[in-house]
Amino acid sequence: MVQWLRSLVFVVLIYLWMAVLGLVFTPYALVSKRGALKACKLYARSTIWLASWMVGIRGEVRGPVPTGEVVIAAKHQSFFDILLIFDAVPHAKFIMKRELLWTPIIGVYAKRLGCIPVDRGKRGAAVAKMVKDVAKEFSEPGQLVIYPQGTRVAPGVYKPYKVGSAVLYEGLQYPCVPAATNVGLFWPRKGIRRKPGLAVVEFLEPIPPGIARGEFMARLEEAVEQRSNALMEEAGRAAG
Repeated sequence: MVQWLRSLVFVVLIYLWMAVLGLVFTPYALVSKRGALKACKLYARSTIWLASWMVGIRGEVRGPVPTGEVVIAAKHQSFFDILLIFDAVPHAKFIMKRELLWTPIIGVYAKRLGCIPVDRGKRGAAVAKMVKDVAKEFSEPGQLVIYPQGTRVAPGVYKPYKVGSAVLYEGLQYPCVPAATNVGLFWPRKGIRRKPGLAVVEFLEPIPPGIARGEFMARLEEAVEQRSNALMEEAGRAAG
């Protein structure tokens, strides 16, 4: 019960903090993309710190952090893996569902950061538009983050990998950096209670450009799933 109450206070606090920071930085963010980036970096770092202090979730990033123009294909288990990736890389641009553009504060900053909205209901048309929008946005450097499974997936649940990550990989001709995680064990995709522990995002060996689609998808899924499972097993041993 104590942990649940601490978690409730934490959840309320981080959303209030998001609103405060968003409003304070809005004038700067509207005139400068750099202002939007600074505000979001501050929010990510402060929330990671609060998670450690208030609910006992320690964040850790492993592996070589991508700094150039790459596609990051990441396992997505909860909001916390977004924060860890965004804090780690210089300028993350996320492939995100279009509905988030209409969310107060988040929508404004997502646009300023160069995030790419996707209409998940239109499938083929959505993928084609995504490629076009990404090509336009990459006139400025950054690390493009896509979630190959298309949504948050709870630990231990299998969801097929979608073709969008392969389409971007082929179209951009950038290396693809797989990223594994175990954060869903501590910060679930739904619910209030956060569990203490070491939440990890790990950047894995890049997949070079030029690999055929089928082989790319197989390599990506194998790398991400195997390493995510290993991180979850490691967390289980530490808890036990």
